[in-house]
Amino acid sequence: MGSSSFEGELTALLPRLRRFAHALSRNETDADDLTQSTIERALRSRDQWQAGTRLDSWAYRIMRNLWIDTVRARSRRERVEAPEDEAERLGADPTSGMEASIELNRMMSAMERLPDEQREVVALILIEGFGYRETAEMLGVPIGTVSSRLVRGRTALLELAGVS
Repeated sequence: MGSSSFEGELTALLPRLRRFAHALSRNETDADDLTQSTIERALRSRDQWQAGTRLDSWAYRIMRNLWIDTVRARSRRERVEAPEDEAERLGADPTSGMEASIELNRMMSAMERLPDEQREVVALILIEGFGYRETAEMLGVPIGTVSSRLVRGRTALLELAGVS
């Protein structure tokens, strides 16, 4: 794959990568930073990607590894620094007549409260459309683990969102 073709396919993945970054980070600013870091890493490491394999799976793996590194660094930093001021968080205030927007915000809020392992699987399978096997490979876990995390995540998501 030529350089411009690789970059074109990577550019086409941006919306999907951004959604996954938001699912991982639960924060718009962090999602933007994570997406940018993922693209930078992918461009620097393009020689490690094997033509004929799925670029999206490769990019998702890069993103997940970067997020794990970020979380670890934050936990080390939080042990010695005071937490960030909650006032810095910006939230979307849905327009009161738009039921779809309200429902989306409710589901996203519920998604943010899922445990990390369940949120990753729900995001990859239900939002991004990956199969169980692909998700298992990306996360480095058995397919049965993916299946059980998805069932528990879906059930918890519906309960947290107040859907009967």
